[in-house]
Parts: sequence; C-alpha cells; structure tokens
Amino acid sequence: MNELIGRVFSFETTTFPTQSDLFGKLIRDGQSPKALMISCADSRIVPEQVLQANPGDLFVCRNAGNIVPPYGEMLGGVSATVEYAVMALGVRDIIVCGHSDCGAMKAVANPTGLAAMPNVASWLKHSAAAESVVTSGYQDLTAHERVHAIALENVVAQIAHLRTHPSVAAGIARGDISLHGWLVDIHAGQVLGLDGRSGRFVPMREGNELPVAHPARQRLAADFALPEAAE
Repeated sequence: MNELIGRVFSFETTTFPTQSDLFGKLIRDGQSPKALMISCADSRIVPEQVLQANPGDLFVCRNAGNIVPPYGEMLGGVSATVEYAVMALGVRDIIVCGHSDCGAMKAVANPTGLAAMPNVASWLKHSAAAESVVTSGYQDLTAHERVHAIALENVVAQIAHLRTHPSVAAGIARGDISLHGWLVDIHAGQVLGLDGRSGRFVPMREGNELPVAHPARQRLAADFALPEAAE
C-alpha cells in the first residue's frame, strides 16, 4: 500500500504538472468521452492502458465479469452508468470488454465454492446464457478452452442485455450508437473484436477494418408514413 501512496505523490508532482493544460480544459469545458467501456474489475486489465487513453477519453464502468444486467432486472450502478453515458454525455460507442483467465468466468464454468459468496453467485447468474451456449454448442473442450469460450460468449450475452436498456435501444434505432465486443488476451497481448457479420471474434489489426458487433445504422421496425392531419 505504501508503494501505491507513493504514486499519489508522483501524480501531484510529476503527472499533473505535465498535463495541467488538459485537466484545465476538462474542467473548463466539461467531459465529452469518446466511448463507454464496460470492463471487468480484474486488476490485470486497465481500460485506459488498453486504449492508450488520456483523461477525458473514456467513461468506464468496471465490475466482476464485465456484466450488464438486463434492464429492469437489477437497476443499479451499471444501469445508471449506461443511461448517463448515453443521455447526458452523448456517448455513441459502447464497448463490452472481457479478458482471458477471468476469475468470474472460471466461477461460471465451475461454481464450486460460490456458496460462501452469495452476492457473487447472484451476480454471475447474468452470465448463465454464456455458460449454456458453451455447454450445448461446443464439444470436446479442455477446462481452459471452456473458460475461454465462456468469456467470449459472455461478451455476446452482455451486449444482448445492453440492447434491452431503453436509452441504448433508442440510440440504436436512431442510428446513433455502435456496440463493440472485445476480449483482451492477456497471454498473447492482443485484443479480439466481435465481428457482427460473422459472429466471430477476430484479432484487431492496424490497417484492417475495425470489427463492430452492431454498427451505427438506423433500425426501425415499422415502415409506414404517418397520416396527414385533417384540415
């Protein structure tokens, strides 16, 4: 802990002075983050580091398992963060980011031991769909491969949950919001992105088209003209 406290002093004496103009602009003009990133709370994953982001670039929500509960099922910090990011800050890109070797996904794969952690067990029920997809759709996986597959399918499941949030659904319908699904492979040091066209995760490479789970395009179910008002 003393080492961490020492870094606070370094922030005050070294980091802040070199970025004082940026912080001053953020105070003067307010924040306008480029994206909302919903990531795991795992200490090995630092969203700002992955994106090489500066202060003001990212609006971040972190929790065990990078989970987004379906709207109305568990109103709380995640739901409020999503709503605020979209409606107050005008965020147009939302990233759900999982990672390899995720402890939460290991618990989803093998819940032995969760009896002593009832809150964790309840929270991880929001990843049940991912476990079900892997159990029924994948065959002959090793234990390591099974956890990795659940981590990938969990990103897909949480994006589906995200679309149940009214602010996100409305933004998608207007064509204002893109949804992204990422997985940070901390073994290989690379980021995989969900390609919505193929449904697969592919490595994100400079010079290649960015894989997007749900690109921004207007989507309205009804296709009809409103009746003209009577004179």
